[in-house]
Amino acid sequence: MSTVQQRGGTKFGRVFKVVSGNFLEMFDFMVYGFYASAIAHAIFPNASGYVSLMMSLMTFGVGFLMRPIGALVLGAYIDRHGRRKGLIVSLALMSVGVLIIALTPTYQRIGMAAPLLVLVGRLLQGFSAGAESGGVSVYLAEIAPPGKRGLYVAWQSASQQVAVIFAAVLGVVLRLVLSEEQIMDWGWRIPFIVGSLIVPVLFYIRRTLQETESFQKRVTGHAPSLRDIYVGLLTHWRLVLNAVLLVTLTSVMFYLITAYTPTYGKEVLKLTARDAFVVTVCVGISNFIFVPVMGAVSDRFGRVRTLIVFAVLVALTAYPAMAWLVAEPSFERMLMVLLWLSFLYGGYQGVMVVSLTEMMPAHVRASGFSIAYSLAQAIFGGFTPAVSTWLIHTTGDKAMPGAWLALSAIISCLGVWMLHGTKAPVSKGHRDGAGLKAPNTNHTARLVH
Repeated sequence: MSTVQQRGGTKFGRVFKVVSGNFLEMFDFMVYGFYASAIAHAIFPNASGYVSLMMSLMTFGVGFLMRPIGALVLGAYIDRHGRRKGLIVSLALMSVGVLIIALTPTYQRIGMAAPLLVLVGRLLQGFSAGAESGGVSVYLAEIAPPGKRGLYVAWQSASQQVAVIFAAVLGVVLRLVLSEEQIMDWGWRIPFIVGSLIVPVLFYIRRTLQETESFQKRVTGHAPSLRDIYVGLLTHWRLVLNAVLLVTLTSVMFYLITAYTPTYGKEVLKLTARDAFVVTVCVGISNFIFVPVMGAVSDRFGRVRTLIVFAVLVALTAYPAMAWLVAEPSFERMLMVLLWLSFLYGGYQGVMVVSLTEMMPAHVRASGFSIAYSLAQAIFGGFTPAVSTWLIHTTGDKAMPGAWLALSAIISCLGVWMLHGTKAPVSKGHRDGAGLKAPNTNHTARLVH
């Protein structure tokens, strides 16, 4: 066993330490989405309930616009200074953002300063999240044993599902002990305060994280400069574009079946808030199961084949499933439809994340992954709740979120086709200097030139 592994502890311990901060990132994003209507009432009041809700949801989406900037800055920092240091910085920035939102007074007390402060909090969250997912995924890929990279990297997404479950369970509890008026008045702040309280624990856990042995070997005697990293990203722009297309489906799907579910169930389907939160808990559990399972399946049967199967299934079934739900809205139908979509999400996400780590060259692995992931989130995923609300309001069709999801699946099918056509390095080939498999040299030349 290497010195790094001895100091870093067991593989399980290292996985737990690295995904702990990822849990906080997604918990913060979830609670904003879950309580968008309450935040709209407190921070974005308007005579029109639709306008108020749209302002709240657009603020949720605006945070994602900072993710590509965070990916450029923090992703390059991670590639230059190490996975561990970068992940500590992202956690610190994330903590400030959630604290600002938790403590911002209402619009009635401080006027326009309230929405501006919440916007600042969301921008900080988005900036920090720009490199969080990429940094975590790359770390997991570089510590994974041979033949188990899909399973290991899948825990990046699986840890996010734990955050979904925790946030949704907390939502169910709050609905049991507080009235609707109390939730709308001050109860929505409780999840943000809970997130702030667990920050010191997560910060301590992440500070004990050890650098990956692969990164230490690669930078021995020569740490890449920022110029090296940015030039590398420009050189591999086709890979980044391909990756953006791959991420489009999962970015839309995740926020549709998790963050938007309580708002959709309550405001659109007119179900009880408690029923909507229970469905969200079930979705989180289902995601938690299927993401690592499908990551492991792709280790055995290959990435591209699995990706295309699940992307096509989403494209074909998303709108019909949503149409069946809105025809006769009920808790049972909502649960069945969301669990079906959860299965499809787990099948695609569990494979897509590890595919991204294998596509990117070692010297720009964290920054390339982060930029691609963040661009897809900024363009498509982060605005999914707002786009879904707008589509329903404009067309009068309550099933339109399914059409938006189907469109994202078609875009990702194009990305999978490009991945297959360029013979990208997903689970075939020899190992590169960072411990991940790289393509045959001739394939690499055809891929990036």
